[in-house]
Amino acid sequence: MEQLIRWLSGNYIELLGAILGIAYIFFSIRQSIWTWPVGLLTSAIYVWVFLTSKLYADMGLQMYYVVISIYGWYEWLKGNQSNHSESIKVSRLPKKLGLILTLVSLVIFILIWFILKTYTDSPVPVADALATALSIVATWMLARKILEHWLVWIFVDAFSIGLFWFKDLLPTVLLFVVYTIMAVVGYLEWKKEFVKY
Repeated sequence: MEQLIRWLSGNYIELLGAILGIAYIFFSIRQSIWTWPVGLLTSAIYVWVFLTSKLYADMGLQMYYVVISIYGWYEWLKGNQSNHSESIKVSRLPKKLGLILTLVSLVIFILIWFILKTYTDSPVPVADALATALSIVATWMLARKILEHWLVWIFVDAFSIGLFWFKDLLPTVLLFVVYTIMAVVGYLEWKKEFVKY
């Protein structure tokens, strides 16, 4: 019991971030506007967690999440181009946009990998850069309610489990196991919603 209390006192910030992260995904699956304020708070906490773990790209990603949370919040409230009083609906990824996002992901990956390898002491620059680049694109897709963002998250979340295990971030490993499962559920739920339109 003493070890558990010691562990909790040393990891309470990461644990809070993990709990809020689960709430964020739950709200996202339900397409609740609470996705964005909870995501913003989760990201602010994980800026600190990743800074102290020397996962600099992931830390930068969390700063991006803070900004994209504000964008997503607005888009989900006012993003319907034809009627600004309605929220946007789930859509499919057009092939042309899919190609553009693939190229954007590649450019972001190469840039982040170069920065991490050249200017930081990151022990995992390739893995950190890959997860970060795909997460940037997936979160933008979420803000636009593009169904396929869940497929990107399934890959990123499963891949990140190994990355966080390597860095001994056990609450975050558990969080990403839950994220992976919830991303599958999210894809299936949003796909049902898309079929309704």
